[in-house]
Amino acid sequence: MRYVTILLFLMFALTARCQRKEVTPPTQVAVLDPKTTLPKEFVFTDKPVWQDEFDYSGKPDPAKWGYDLGGSGWGNNEMQNYTDNLANAHVKDGHLVITAIKEPSGGRLYSSARLLTKGKGDFLYGKIEVRAKLPTGVGTWPAIWTLATDSNYGTQYWPDNGEMDIMEHVGFDQNRVHANIHTKAFNHSIGTNKGDEILVPTASTEFHVYSCEWKPDLIVFAVDGKEYFRFQKDGLYGWKEWPFDRKQFLLLNIAVGGNWGGQKGVDNTIFPQSMEVDYVRVYGLTEKK
Repeated sequence: MRYVTILLFLMFALTARCQRKEVTPPTQVAVLDPKTTLPKEFVFTDKPVWQDEFDYSGKPDPAKWGYDLGGSGWGNNEMQNYTDNLANAHVKDGHLVITAIKEPSGGRLYSSARLLTKGKGDFLYGKIEVRAKLPTGVGTWPAIWTLATDSNYGTQYWPDNGEMDIMEHVGFDQNRVHANIHTKAFNHSIGTNKGDEILVPTASTEFHVYSCEWKPDLIVFAVDGKEYFRFQKDGLYGWKEWPFDRKQFLLLNIAVGGNWGGQKGVDNTIFPQSMEVDYVRVYGLTEKK
């Protein structure tokens, strides 16, 4: 009887094992978070979306350029009065010529011009190219730069809404060109400025192309295609660090003296001094197909 019981037990165990199914672990399927935006690739348009080749004579094209006027010091204790006079800004022989002159003007000792595209050329992203030859001499402070079209952030227009300096040059440091960005979090007034510099030995004797490539997460500055400063958007940045998601406009000017340009004084024997601009071209940004 004991042998029969053992035999029945073995038969039951074998049958149960044969009926048991092997369980396969479920396949792990990666599911994209619907809130996640996949990285996009961008390219610049082949042709400019805005440009001035200065193939005319007289005053800068009023459909493309306006003026900042006055001699308030412009927040930097500058010494010039900005005018819309032909002597301070005119187009001739295919070039825009902006000239700083030693003369009484608006209660100041110098006159100059500051041109801007606000309301006539406002851009959100793109590539800006300006081919220019710079003035020379202690006290000159030319610039090619951008400011926000509107006050979108914070309580102060500057620096809350951002500034991009495509080219700055101070005459007391002749062979050096600078690029900078200014924001609420990063600006020279609080010692957190972000920028860099490059040697351009022929900045005042030859034309060079000063450029800025502006994308939703990256700004790159270059001279003649040679990159020398980039500002990358960090994933943690808010508007205080990165206000560069709103339109900006372009400015061209020569300041005289000021907090930076006048650090070594002003040499009155050098004037008049001019910045010549061969062309201004802005290329649009499109998503790569």
